[in-house]
Amino acid sequence: MSTHLAEPADLVGLIGQTVGITEPYYLTQSQINRFADATGDHQWIHTDVERAAQGPFGGTIAHGYLTLALTPLVLAEVLTIDNVTAALNYGLNRVRFPAPVLAGSPVRATVAVTGAEQKPGGVEEVFGLTFTVDGAERPACIADVVVLYR
Repeated sequence: MSTHLAEPADLVGLIGQTVGITEPYYLTQSQINRFADATGDHQWIHTDVERAAQGPFGGTIAHGYLTLALTPLVLAEVLTIDNVTAALNYGLNRVRFPAPVLAGSPVRATVAVTGAEQKPGGVEEVFGLTFTVDGAERPACIADVVVLYR
């Protein structure tokens, strides 16, 4: 499911609606290791495959922030807006990581419009993102992501 809009102002009319659900993404151990290198977070639950296999999750898990870092990819997959000169990451209102993402698990994101406001600098959009792992009881990440479209 994907949404195509003629201009950023059209987002205002989509408050409360889901704009798309992504195909599954698979966070590989290689991606997890590279994220650990980039951030300095080498905690064994992320990078030590043998030790993590005996740990609380039965394997390595992706960093929560790695899951959240899929946001630009997710938004590009589910939403196309014409006549945009720039889309700026403006911030986050709320982020939670209720459940782990095991390395190699299929992760999907549902994107909803939870707020939109025309401002002098463009349209400030709040997207409600819910990342889920197929078959898991709880979501892996819930985030309110703010983007400013010019």
